[in-house]
Amino acid sequence: MTNPITHRFASFDGTQLAWHELGEGRAVVLLHGFFSDAATNWIKYGHAAAVAARGLRVIMPDLRAHGMSGKPHDGAAYPLDVLARDGLALVAHLGLTDYDLGGYSLGGRTTGRMLAMGATPRRAVVSGMGYEGVTSVGQRIDFFRRVLTEPGFARGTPEWAAQAFLKTTGGDPAALVHLLDSFVSTSDAELARIAPPVLVLCGADDRDNGSAEALAAALPDARFQAVPGNHMSAVTKPELGAAIADFLAA
Repeated sequence: MTNPITHRFASFDGTQLAWHELGEGRAVVLLHGFFSDAATNWIKYGHAAAVAARGLRVIMPDLRAHGMSGKPHDGAAYPLDVLARDGLALVAHLGLTDYDLGGYSLGGRTTGRMLAMGATPRRAVVSGMGYEGVTSVGQRIDFFRRVLTEPGFARGTPEWAAQAFLKTTGGDPAALVHLLDSFVSTSDAELARIAPPVLVLCGADDRDNGSAEALAAALPDARFQAVPGNHMSAVTKPELGAAIADFLAA
């Protein structure tokens, strides 16, 4: 398996975004989680390689304000649904018609927003995300705003763990805090109109974004699958990549 190749493109507003690809075949676009990047979420623990080994071209953008992509500090660079708009811009830039789509955590929520806004993948994967995290984003916005703006959380608290992860990825709080203002909830009516088959994949001990089972039940053609771990650890387990690869290769 060759190493991922990195490319860049100008998104809908001219912001330069990076994307990485591995493998050949029908494309699958995979979106990483908040504070993370493609390398941490998909490459480091072998998930991209597992999917590419099944004959797929894995396309992994670094989301706006993350990784090797642009990190503007101007709030005007983060309109509502900016990440979904970036994702749709990447699909258009690459001329993708026969493709799959998926994401973890924020990437899973963004996958849902792309579907609600007209993306037409063959199959979709929403992982590390539950019903409440999709339909009511306010609670997670408040949590991450505290993480990005307040110091000194007690060791072992969820806020402390999130700040520790932010340090490991070298995140830019001044950019990331603006991204919070772009988050949009997805309504039950929008979920009911999502047509492609969806795998809702979540750690067995992950309740950070509500009920993944309830999210699967709210979608017309979805099934829920649990993998080992909680929200932070599930992404380090090989079972996550194996489940995505099995679903997309079917």
